[in-house]
Amino acid sequence: MTIHDVAAAAGVSISTASKALNNTGRMGEETRQRVKRVAGEIGFRPNALARGLLSKRSFTVGLLTNDTYGRFTLPVMAGISEALVDHGVSVFLCAIEDDPALGQTHVDAMLDKQVDGIIATGKRLDRRLPVDLSNLPVPVVYAFTEGTPDSVTFMSDDEQGARLAVEWLVQIGRRRIAHITGPENFFSVRERANAYRDVAGSREPVMYGVWSEVWGHEAVARRWSEDGEKPDAIFCGNDQIARGVVDALRERGIRVPEDVSVVGFDNWEIVAAQTRPPLTTVDMCLKELGRQAGLTVLALAEGQAVEPGLRKLPCRLVVRQSCGGESPED
Repeated sequence: MTIHDVAAAAGVSISTASKALNNTGRMGEETRQRVKRVAGEIGFRPNALARGLLSKRSFTVGLLTNDTYGRFTLPVMAGISEALVDHGVSVFLCAIEDDPALGQTHVDAMLDKQVDGIIATGKRLDRRLPVDLSNLPVPVVYAFTEGTPDSVTFMSDDEQGARLAVEWLVQIGRRRIAHITGPENFFSVRERANAYRDVAGSREPVMYGVWSEVWGHEAVARRWSEDGEKPDAIFCGNDQIARGVVDALRERGIRVPEDVSVVGFDNWEIVAAQTRPPLTTVDMCLKELGRQAGLTVLALAEGQAVEPGLRKLPCRLVVRQSCGGESPED
């Protein structure tokens, strides 16, 4: 099948068929969609090599990450792919762990494949990948990892997300709100703790620890072994900590959410949905973050001017049964 067959089947000129399939030119959306539908129905596949030679592009984007577990990278990649698939652009993932030599090998391979751009992502906001991505001959966009000063960098707004969580707890009537979180040397931890203090005050000291269910369990044991009034709500630094907190409270005969409301952070579905009761948590909207990063690297690859700088994307609160109350969207 050729472009001539597509044009004939769709009842348009060859020029119109070509523009419709390449998302260029001016025409009605109905015409563009009809041409694409007909092309799919008759099995037409454009010659990617010829397309690349004409446009001087490979229609591929490289995704570089040291998040080998995939907790943050996979939703970011889903957003990137969703943004680029309609533009005929493919994404391929290279995991570099924390190995500078491996990172450079993958970057060289991407450049050899003549990628249109590179998106760098990682497992924390305040660390750069262990490879130099400055002065490359292709555009580089950073998503959920620290970028260079002159780059375009996308990150979730941790402070805004934490504020959503604590304000919700206050709104449903909780007054003694504790905060159990991860290591203090993480930028995201400090951002969330600052927002927590702004809303809840300093009545309860922030409990710093590690990103694990074990720490959530241990933190509850420590706090409930102390004298005085106990918290009626706990805001946790991530969903794993929150799950440990819920389990530890249940073991003490403390009801969630009747006695203590619990809110997590991340909206990691495999943890949040299987916590009993299901966990209210903050979603960092990583898929949307990836989508924005994908559209930006595409714009840069097409030669469009994009202002460098940091873009913070808002989080959203996902209300489930662990804190009580109804969703703020209801």
